[in-house]
Amino acid sequence: MGHMGGMPILDELADTLQMKPDSLRAHLGISEDEANLQALGRLQKLLVEVSSPLLGRIVRQGILGLDATAGAEAYGYDESMRLASLVYRNSKEGMLVTDARGVIIDVNPAFEALRGFSAAEAVGQHVRTLNSSRHSAEFYRAVWGRVLRSGSWQGEHWGQHSDGSVFPEWLSINTIYDDEGEAHRRVIIFSNISQIKQAEAIIWRQANFDLLTGLPNRQLFMDRLERSITRAHRNQRKLAILFLDLDRFKEINDTLGHAMGDTLLKEVGKRLQGCVRSTDTVARLGGDEFTVILDDLHHFGDVGRVTEEILRKMAEPFALDSDTVFISTSIGVTYYPDDGELIDDLLNYADQAMYVAKNQGRNRYARFDPCMQEATQTRMRLLNDMHLALPAGEFSLVYQPIVDLRSARIVKAEALLRWQHPTRGLILPGDFIPLAEESGMILEIGEWVFRQAAQQIQRWRERYDPTLQVSINASPMQFRADGIDLQDWLDCLAAAGTTSDGITLEITEGVLLDQGEDVLARLEAFRSAGMRIALDDFGVGYSSLSYLRKFDIDYLKIDRSFVSSLTETSNDLAVCEAIIMMAHKLGLEVIAEGIETAQQRALLADIGCDLGQGYLFARPLAAEAFEDLLRAAG
Repeated sequence: MGHMGGMPILDELADTLQMKPDSLRAHLGISEDEANLQALGRLQKLLVEVSSPLLGRIVRQGILGLDATAGAEAYGYDESMRLASLVYRNSKEGMLVTDARGVIIDVNPAFEALRGFSAAEAVGQHVRTLNSSRHSAEFYRAVWGRVLRSGSWQGEHWGQHSDGSVFPEWLSINTIYDDEGEAHRRVIIFSNISQIKQAEAIIWRQANFDLLTGLPNRQLFMDRLERSITRAHRNQRKLAILFLDLDRFKEINDTLGHAMGDTLLKEVGKRLQGCVRSTDTVARLGGDEFTVILDDLHHFGDVGRVTEEILRKMAEPFALDSDTVFISTSIGVTYYPDDGELIDDLLNYADQAMYVAKNQGRNRYARFDPCMQEATQTRMRLLNDMHLALPAGEFSLVYQPIVDLRSARIVKAEALLRWQHPTRGLILPGDFIPLAEESGMILEIGEWVFRQAAQQIQRWRERYDPTLQVSINASPMQFRADGIDLQDWLDCLAAAGTTSDGITLEITEGVLLDQGEDVLARLEAFRSAGMRIALDDFGVGYSSLSYLRKFDIDYLKIDRSFVSSLTETSNDLAVCEAIIMMAHKLGLEVIAEGIETAQQRALLADIGCDLGQGYLFARPLAAEAFEDLLRAAG
């Protein structure tokens, strides 16, 4: 729509002048890339310039709507007058002529088609009868005031058809003066610009709205946020910015396919819009990141309510074709002007708060706090230190025994990573493993853990129990394309002098959710090589049951949250018993985590739990101390 070749006024003028449109465009100096409305204005001005002097001569002699023959005879109806008459009568642009008072004295056929009034209906009426209901009286006073002062006006106008419908048009009003310089006639040209406006609207929408969800995109969001801040500053009001990131969306996207992931994103957008006012803004920045502007706030009391409503709505199941999907979101919240006044600062703060919500367990929101700035800097320092920790020998492994609940025999040792920082002291995995996963360092650290555990299990199997196993926690990242090289691990086991049946890999639901072909193939390859697979933290996720039949798993680990409050009458006991019965039906063994009392052990043993670990048996121990346990068990 950016080219002028398809504009009726240009084509018809070229046809009248017996020229090609491109030649006429070049002659007039109108480029192909010139804006439609700008070029249309130039063409209308040209048309008036060509026709006005001639029309002036014609109308003064009564040719338009009066005695054309007499006028033609008086002036010979030369070629230039014939041209003006052709342009006027054959133009697809509506044209009319009024007297100096605004009374219509003639209209062309295009006007009749455009406005729905016949010449007989229009002639003799004042031009104000064509005024549109979409414009105020003040608008028309300003237009005609300009015409009276300067002789012309042009601009966008809402035209009104005789049936009452309105449409956008480009309107030009020009004055024809008599020999004394007094206004004699006015020529008004109407051009329907509906197609141009539609094309502009499409282009604007594509530039400002997300094509998938139909929500404002980053560009429009930034524009609205700037306007909201300006308005809030002027009116002494407040606003809140919510930064949302869907939890584990990648796993769902990979599991169900990108088409289903796109459908989920669209449904998320609809739910978000349903949680806020129509005056608020919900935008998609890209990927699975959304933002919300809660505008024009007297106080921040309602922000928590809105945020809680979003969390609740996001946690409800999404029905996507034949699949039911569960998802949650982490939200960061920042306030203007309390937290800052600059857009970049506010967005950065909301982003930081969102990551805090994720690190606190997801499916929650966090309000920005200035301490988060320090926490961000601390994370960066910790990441830098982590790069130095491996070569500096700061990492170590501790081992927690996993015992047979009936015989109390140690059958496994779970290897747990520790970081002895030179200045910060002992750093537990929960404080640095997420950062290692985000940065990709988990791959290098995971390789080191496996080598250390392989050497240790070989020593213990050789000295104490040839059936002893070591459990290693594996990150979802290690099962992706650039993760674990199985052959390297098998070579490592061979070099250590042990076999793969001494290794159990503990995985989380994150691995099972990431059902790419490479992930499935890797899990199958590990089991085929003789390693065991344990599903950790069973019962805390939303999809554990649906995956048990799809994967070859050897152990389920009941999460400690079900064990910590275990009593003879608790609901947790019934849940544990159901899990154990189901697992046994599927041929799996069950390990209970977090056993701290003899009563918990007895209750679990009575309902058939196979193995257990927890402080009742031992805390995580250094290799030498764990070896003392093995030696004592004799």
